[in-house]
Amino acid sequence: MSPDQPSLFDDPAKENAITTDLVKIEARVWVLHAQLNQANYAYYVLDNPALPDAEYDRLFHELKGIEAQHPKFLSIDSPTQRVGATPLSQFEQVAHEVPMLSLDNAFNELDMEDFDRRVRERLVSSHIIEYACEPKLDGIAVSLLYEDGLLVRGATRGDGSTGENITQNIRTVASIPLKLLGDNHPPILEVRGEVYMPKKSFNSLNAAAREINEKEFVNPRNAAAGSLRQLDSKVAASRRLEFCCYSLGRVEGHEMPAKHNEILDAFSKWGFKTNPESKVVQGVEGCLNYYQNLAGRRNDLSYEIDGIVFKVNEISLQQRLGFVSRAPRWAISHKFPAQEEMTILEGVDFQVGRTGAITPVARLKPVFVGGVTVANATLHNMDEIKRLDVRIGDTVVIHRAGDVIPKLARVIIEKRTESARVIEMLTRCPVCDSHIERIEGEAIARCSGGLVCGAQRKEAIKHFASRKAMDVDGLGDKIVEQLVDEDLINSFVDLYSLDLDAVANLDRMAQKSAQNLLQAIEVSKKTTLAKFLYSLGIREVGVTTAQNLQNHFLSIIPLVKADFETLISVQDVGPIVAQHILNFFSEPHNQEVIDGLLNAGVHWPKVEVKSEDQLPFANKTFVVTGTLNLMGRDEAKGYLQSLGAKVSGSVSAKTHALVAGEKAGSKLKKAQDLDIEILDEEAFISLLAEHGIEHEQ
Repeated sequence: MSPDQPSLFDDPAKENAITTDLVKIEARVWVLHAQLNQANYAYYVLDNPALPDAEYDRLFHELKGIEAQHPKFLSIDSPTQRVGATPLSQFEQVAHEVPMLSLDNAFNELDMEDFDRRVRERLVSSHIIEYACEPKLDGIAVSLLYEDGLLVRGATRGDGSTGENITQNIRTVASIPLKLLGDNHPPILEVRGEVYMPKKSFNSLNAAAREINEKEFVNPRNAAAGSLRQLDSKVAASRRLEFCCYSLGRVEGHEMPAKHNEILDAFSKWGFKTNPESKVVQGVEGCLNYYQNLAGRRNDLSYEIDGIVFKVNEISLQQRLGFVSRAPRWAISHKFPAQEEMTILEGVDFQVGRTGAITPVARLKPVFVGGVTVANATLHNMDEIKRLDVRIGDTVVIHRAGDVIPKLARVIIEKRTESARVIEMLTRCPVCDSHIERIEGEAIARCSGGLVCGAQRKEAIKHFASRKAMDVDGLGDKIVEQLVDEDLINSFVDLYSLDLDAVANLDRMAQKSAQNLLQAIEVSKKTTLAKFLYSLGIREVGVTTAQNLQNHFLSIIPLVKADFETLISVQDVGPIVAQHILNFFSEPHNQEVIDGLLNAGVHWPKVEVKSEDQLPFANKTFVVTGTLNLMGRDEAKGYLQSLGAKVSGSVSAKTHALVAGEKAGSKLKKAQDLDIEILDEEAFISLLAEHGIEHEQ
């Protein structure tokens, strides 16, 4: 600055403003330090992530940007100058002779193009660079040390310079060789890679935790990290972890290949698992094409990945490019769009599914996650709401993977305010105002107004017209949908007053086909009480139960008036089914539909009580086993019981006959040994027909 040039600080107002800004920036730096250090502690030490990855990345890059613009605020203890977090104290400390560095991130094509440009500028080269591409596995980085081909130590990355000795746990991972294959390997070899938990193992682990009411893991990476930090190696062994190598740490007494992909090939020959998706491409365009290809297949992989790692393939070029304080200049991680984000739960709506299931849906402050803006997420059921302890007004983490429906993954309890409101289940259906029922022991609550509920109407009518119900010939799914969409029918009753011209005007219908349909509807009025009961779609009242209800009550009036004790006295009707029946007939809507059907002319012959000696299979025992292709085993059991048979679960000398489907197994062999009559499915259906039961195939 020349002596005549005025100083910036000659103006006291400007000087004060600059000082104030610097104070604010410094304060922000310390806030970011505290947030990032706390997040590291929660993730690496407690195995309980407090922030989604995307939020952590934003805070990290904000701090990195401030330090680049204001170097005076860059300190040796900054989170940007370290790779991981403080190692756990329970394990022996391990010093990494070659530091285990982290990677810089790219979030879009421009970032990748800038990375490629910097590489070529530093190499003073205009040639296209060859890059090795690898999926970035979502696990925990480890170092494996081999001496004379034997595994002597496994360690976590820790803070990059010092990790934890987890050798006993590492030895339980089946994909890690305890002894290298072949004999052409270095005397000293350090291999680095990722220990991760496949999706299938993760899902099984959490399912087991739910069964015993233990806390579930947040994600597979968290599960892998927690498994490797178990003091009891038997726990780690039970977790079905896998290892995939991705780089060389150090080597002594051996000349390694000149390219990264060739080093991985050497690792493979020595017994290490390498990722089959790895590939070598030319230039940044090849990198971007690889990224797009794998991003499209990400959710089909058997393991979680959160991006792609690109490395300059030539080792000599890597050495020329060198490192910055925490990352190599020759590699970068191109991250996928965040699959988790934080937002606010603004409310909860309740939707009614086609089977009457009531599903709570979170209404969110819109947030961009997984490549789309999300405003709604499923909450599944009230048990899930209770498990999450989620309330309206909470700060929540939303997870979205590919085309999977977004879900509310967890609640940030630390951000809960006093105004947060508990979520209450509705007692009446939001569509039809019918009673909402929830059977003890079931997670799902349901609307009981199946016959009149608009949300269930189409499926209810399809069931009503099906062959085992009212058997309306020609009334297929597409015609039902048209009739409902055109507002020609709102319930079963409307089927019996359809207008011929209105039906003929439907898509792909004509006068003749409409006449045939109306004639089939008229024919369906003559039915049986059992078919009528089945057609109503009462929960868990199938063909067999409907038949048992007919045989017990003989008429619909005593059934409608029956109490709980009377219902559970019916053969094969337990407490849950009895409650479903009670709930159904207690709804005025359903009673109106039944009255409407009877007034429209639906009828059935009087049910005659058959004495035991009139039943062809009275005092005879049958056994049903194997897979029946044309009916369910419960249906076969119901047919037999309607004919007076006792159905047993085991074969004995008292067994009259065995109905044997495919893969019948030991029961078939025992029946053969006892010379008991054996019926295949075809013979069984013929037997039923002989006694007046026509099974609809």
